[in-house]
Amino acid sequence: MIYYLVDLLERINMPGTGMFQYISFRSGLALITSLFISLLIGKRIIKFLQVKQIGEEVRNLGLEGQMQKKGTPTMGGIIIILSIIIPVILFGHLKNIYVIVMLVTTVWLGLFGFADDYIKVFLKDKKGLSGRFKILGQVTLGLFVGLTMYLSPDIVVREKVLKSQLSEGTEIVEGTATTVRQQYTLTPNQKTTKTTIPFLKNNEFDYAYLIPAKGEWAQKLAWVVFVIVVIFIVTAVSNGANLTDGLDGLSTGVSAIIGTTLGIFAYLSGNVIYADYLNIMYIPYTGELVVFMSAFIGAAIGFLWYNSFPAQVFMGDTGSLAIGGIIAVFAILIRKELLIPILCGIFFVETLSVMIQVSHFKRTKRKYGEGRRVFLMAPLHHHYQKKGFPEPKIVIRFWIVAVMLAVIAVVTLKIR
Repeated sequence: MIYYLVDLLERINMPGTGMFQYISFRSGLALITSLFISLLIGKRIIKFLQVKQIGEEVRNLGLEGQMQKKGTPTMGGIIIILSIIIPVILFGHLKNIYVIVMLVTTVWLGLFGFADDYIKVFLKDKKGLSGRFKILGQVTLGLFVGLTMYLSPDIVVREKVLKSQLSEGTEIVEGTATTVRQQYTLTPNQKTTKTTIPFLKNNEFDYAYLIPAKGEWAQKLAWVVFVIVVIFIVTAVSNGANLTDGLDGLSTGVSAIIGTTLGIFAYLSGNVIYADYLNIMYIPYTGELVVFMSAFIGAAIGFLWYNSFPAQVFMGDTGSLAIGGIIAVFAILIRKELLIPILCGIFFVETLSVMIQVSHFKRTKRKYGEGRRVFLMAPLHHHYQKKGFPEPKIVIRFWIVAVMLAVIAVVTLKIR
């Protein structure tokens, strides 16, 4: 909104408006604004939830301090969603296709999470929204994202070659700190299924490699494979974030760390100079995603103010499904989805622990007539609770692991 207002003011030579053209400046404003909004409205929303007695129903699982959380306000994910959307509307470029996709993702999964929490809290149904409806919402979103990337003419990849002299098709790129002018001859826009893959020499993987045939039909089939992968990633990461949201501040802190890393990736991929220096794909217009991710980081940190141990509010599925979907779709848009097992390693391990526990229990029950467990309890963070670790210690150590994984993910840009 302000982006377009500034554009109008620039036409009448209003001094100082040029600052708003810098993504870094608008990203900083988005982060500060989202942090301020989450802190400001967070307290009010928590009071409202307390008055309406919208509290968490706790099932006694024998975990230390568990029953003390009974009645803690839930559905606090509303704070996160509002704190993301408002700054993005204020400071983002709303005609940018990447920003549109991210806003749709936030609202869409936020609504499904809200419906799940509403059924649990107001209709007193502990099961909440049926699992098939959750999956349907995630699959629909994945289909929307995949098809948008296939059909939108604005979602492209461009390869670049640094030239010493200007020539036809040259793009002039000016630095932000100093007036450094560099000339890049860019290839035409490419509608491609290429993505980033770690540890390989050229750091790129094309889903077309999975299609044995060649020609025009092979490219179309590659997009079908790509859309299927997108659906799987959106569903997996969204559910992974949901499973991780079991301790005070755990999912929120991990998400902020992941979001910061993805914001760095978006800035590098959307800047032709840094993309050339790191020899990574240059993806036009993705720099605008930094504004969105800055709002996401500010919202997560602001919510953590109230969600840290002992939590004054829980995000509920309203928040956890949304932040998982945001992370998944963001990574897909900047072609970093194959880094998710590393970057989202906490989500991955938490999900894997549940899958191992359930499958082993069912297998041993069929074989011995009595189910056996690999972990004391799943997801993994509850296993450590059962072992007697204090909740804050578990959360902080998971954050430390998340930081280590984030550093490894960034380093993969140069390890080939």
